[in-house]
Amino acid sequence: MKISIITITYNSEETLEDTIKSVISQSYKNIEYIIIDGGSTDGTMDIVNKYKDFISTIVSEPDKGIYDAMNKGVERATGDLVGILNSDDFYANDTVLQNIANKIGKNDGIYADLVYVDRVNTDKIIRYWKSKEYKEGSFLKGWMPPHPTFFIRKEIYNKYGNYNLSLKSAADYELMLRLIHKEKISITYLPEIITKMRVGGQSNASLSNRLKANNEDRMAWDINNIDPKFYSLYLKPIRKIGQFLKKP
Repeated sequence: MKISIITITYNSEETLEDTIKSVISQSYKNIEYIIIDGGSTDGTMDIVNKYKDFISTIVSEPDKGIYDAMNKGVERATGDLVGILNSDDFYANDTVLQNIANKIGKNDGIYADLVYVDRVNTDKIIRYWKSKEYKEGSFLKGWMPPHPTFFIRKEIYNKYGNYNLSLKSAADYELMLRLIHKEKISITYLPEIITKMRVGGQSNASLSNRLKANNEDRMAWDINNIDPKFYSLYLKPIRKIGQFLKKP
């Protein structure tokens, strides 16, 4: 099975090298690595070119935002399975993709656990997102898997579509809601930390951004013509509180 990994980057010279190294050091070797850059003006492309022999596809051009860049990557992916690893993130160890390949079986998708780490001291864990097994209806209770751990088969993108560009911060949520809750693709859970994510994501950067993200969460349901419970969108941020209290 070929696994396509897509890295989205823009002016990420401080963190990108960690991301690239975590992909090219994987013990699983049937990897197609795709980097989609938004036209960086810093040293990002110098880092990309340093590792170009390990990268299958490199694109550097202006885009319409992070989800447009993800769609560009998905469209270019030729692997059986597709995962997205942004330029602030990196895999927790060199057996991540081997474990993903071993676990997915005949399922359409797979997800795992994630930790948020300090931007400088990446050994310092800030939050621990333990996903737990999916049960039908979990989205109604505020559940979602961490997107940087989510892998799906390319044929699922072909069948149900890519990221919705009408959303600016919740297109990943909408995609997973659409695929898992609405279309009921088959997924499995790998109960281990596979991704480390530096703190400072756009949707959580401020209260204003958090409110906008909640607005877009509602739009994600509306776009798919499905109704959440009255408590669903309140439970989604509430569930995150426990991530600050638990430690792996």
